[in-house]
Amino acid sequence: MPDYHAKALSDALRRLAQSPSLAATIRRAAGNAARVAAELQRAVLAEVPQYSESMNPELLPESARHWVQHTDEILRLLRGGRLANFDFVREHARRRAEQRFPLEATLHAFRSGHKVLSRWLRESHSSGTSRARHSPRDTDAITDFAMEYSDAISTTFAGTYSSHTLLLADLAGDQRAELLQVLLDGRDEADPRVARILREAGFPKKQPVFCVALARSVDPAEMLNAARARRLADSIEQILAEISVRRLIDVHANKVTMVFSEVRRESGWTAPRGSLAMRIGEALDFVGNAAFIGVSSDVASTSQIPIAHREALAALELAELTQRVVRFADIPTQRLLLYFAGEEFRRVLPGWSGEFYAADKRARGTLTQTLRAYADADMNMLKAALALDLHPNTLYARFERIFEISGLHARFFNQLNTLLIVAGCRRDEPASGAGSLARVLAPADQLAAEFAHPLGVGQVSDY
Repeated sequence: MPDYHAKALSDALRRLAQSPSLAATIRRAAGNAARVAAELQRAVLAEVPQYSESMNPELLPESARHWVQHTDEILRLLRGGRLANFDFVREHARRRAEQRFPLEATLHAFRSGHKVLSRWLRESHSSGTSRARHSPRDTDAITDFAMEYSDAISTTFAGTYSSHTLLLADLAGDQRAELLQVLLDGRDEADPRVARILREAGFPKKQPVFCVALARSVDPAEMLNAARARRLADSIEQILAEISVRRLIDVHANKVTMVFSEVRRESGWTAPRGSLAMRIGEALDFVGNAAFIGVSSDVASTSQIPIAHREALAALELAELTQRVVRFADIPTQRLLLYFAGEEFRRVLPGWSGEFYAADKRARGTLTQTLRAYADADMNMLKAALALDLHPNTLYARFERIFEISGLHARFFNQLNTLLIVAGCRRDEPASGAGSLARVLAPADQLAAEFAHPLGVGQVSDY
């Protein structure tokens, strides 16, 4: 209890001790203590709706016992007992924090209880005192004691609740970090320790499917600020609150790292669920414009989660303002090849590529945008113009500008393909950590083993 509350409560008790009618007041209050404790419970149920709405079976019995403890403590203090540390209030605060019962609801309950306690003490004093011996000073002392007592227990409760909530959050954070590291390490479910951790975290034991998503702010520097990174993680957690899949979300390596899991199918007689990665990607579309997000394909085991993590990282690095949420399964093969080639491929780009990038930057990306739209429209100029909401002549003018720079005609397939490759290797885009010449020249089966699933990308066995 803070010193100022202890002093105020001690002063109120000292003034009460000077009352000649204190003994009669105590006898009257003790006789009504059980009735008052029940009245306190009724007042809280009537005035604080959270107590009635809660489905926690332990809440009301513990609340009833807590009010009895208060009447017992008040009588002990009035009888001259030493001012204690309200350990029973602290224990009640820890219980409510562990059960995530709202702090404001309990503080509201204490305010409601104050009215009942104050009336109980005033009536006990006036009933046990003759009119001739009744003193306004004694009444004021009773009122002051009730007020100081309620303030002291409210402050004690709030402080203990908050500190215990922080302790629980730290413990949960440690457990979350441990579980996330176990998953990202690719530990197999056959490991008893891994099986126990997954079981305690509520992950499905039979027929599981997993996917990984990574998110970061559009400005990567913001992820270096722990508070801002945590806010992004918390906002994603809130957005995904309605998704009925098991999830683990934490900040890891300056990214919001998410692992999702659910049961593939309830039994051999039920149809398999659709792609988990697709549903997660759709849900993450609601995160907003301030974040880039990459989503892996589905994998069927914890041992494959590292593969899913690398897929999510690749998808995240290929996200851009026009496509903030990228699923690995949706990335065109050409973009993946450019991503994995990285800086080694950029070193052998044509000499005109620098001039092309500069012109495209001055045009705010419209040259690259036009090339991609033309390719997406199956090289149909009218369809591409319609997709860009432009007149076809504008596209012809852009193609002419591209020809002046590169000497290539975008209307020819092979030359369009070259232009798209160069556009995809823009030098001011961040280089992939995976890009190395050794990786590009690695055997095809090695790359396939690392980034393909036994049953095909984005697919999981139904059995």
